[in-house]
Amino acid sequence: MQITAFTVSLTVDDVAASQQFFTAHLGYTEQAAADGFASLTRADAAADIVLLARGNQILPAGQRDQRASGLILAFTTTGIEDEEKRLRGEGVEITMPLREEPWGERLFQITDPNGVIVQFVEWAAPTAP
Repeated sequence: MQITAFTVSLTVDDVAASQQFFTAHLGYTEQAAADGFASLTRADAAADIVLLARGNQILPAGQRDQRASGLILAFTTTGIEDEEKRLRGEGVEITMPLREEPWGERLFQITDPNGVIVQFVEWAAPTAP
């Protein structure tokens, strides 16, 4: 098997709200869209995102009423302080402020209008015990 791309599909209540959030603040562009559906992409190594409206009939019956929850989209990045500052400046609520863990992970989180958690991570040298 050869994997040629990675896409995460999220079932949300308001496709347009998440689509606007990801395009306005996270650099995604629309690849395709229809009623209750949007496919988003970026030019870099980030995963593509498909947004499906909860209740959409294309989903199997057991999945139609589920929504994205308990999921964290984690993007490894550089310049994490600048990214947090940019997002704050755009009015995006930082739902977990920038912090550094002892094992060297620097991270912060934002949350889209449908409750999808987006985490930004930058790796630093771990602190000595």
